[in-house]
Amino acid sequence: MTIAPDPISNRLLAMLPTADMSRIAPHLELVHMPLGHVVHESGDRLPWVYFPVDAIISLLYVLADGASAEIAIVGNEGIVGIAIFMGGETTPSRAVVQSAGPAYRMSAAKLKQEFRHGGAMQQLLLRYTQALITQMAQTAVCNRHHSIDQQLCRWLLLSRDRLATDDLAMTQELIANMLGVRRSGVTEAALKLQASGLIRYSHGHIVILDRAGLEARVCECYAVVKTEFERLLPTAF
Repeated sequence: MTIAPDPISNRLLAMLPTADMSRIAPHLELVHMPLGHVVHESGDRLPWVYFPVDAIISLLYVLADGASAEIAIVGNEGIVGIAIFMGGETTPSRAVVQSAGPAYRMSAAKLKQEFRHGGAMQQLLLRYTQALITQMAQTAVCNRHHSIDQQLCRWLLLSRDRLATDDLAMTQELIANMLGVRRSGVTEAALKLQASGLIRYSHGHIVILDRAGLEARVCECYAVVKTEFERLLPTAF
């Protein structure tokens, strides 16, 4: 029998005081997030927010011609659906499951109620949003100024920080869509990292073999994002 993960496996929820967690626990529903599942499209009203446990959800902007680029990823450190408590109700980004796994969801109405209640939940959500904005800004800079090799290293390290394994189930096409580059560029970058002994790459899987080596090769964007999350949500990292 599979044991359901505890909601506090999501590090944002784990930071809540016991009284707050006890109050919201009955409103959390465990769901499975399959690879490639579209959590919401651009412009959709959001009926749910999601707290990933061992899944990663990618936030992307999609252009009129269908091209897309990732602006941020959300894993067990955060929440998908910040538009709910920021007052927007909808968002121009698409959310897609990048790495399959469990998550807890809560109704948008309940989250808004908790946010208006103030206290620890409100403060945590606001600090998380600031950290997420930093990730979005740094991703834009990285995509403009750094090589595909460096972008791939950043993406792998950010993903690994949000998972419990070095084995990442990722296809070339998915990575290319996330980074907004051609599939051939991802293949070339992945083969370079493999030749350097940093990863093992096969169809649909990337295994991180040398994390320190990736950190030595990545651009400064990874450290900027990681440091900001650690500063704003210190006990979550």
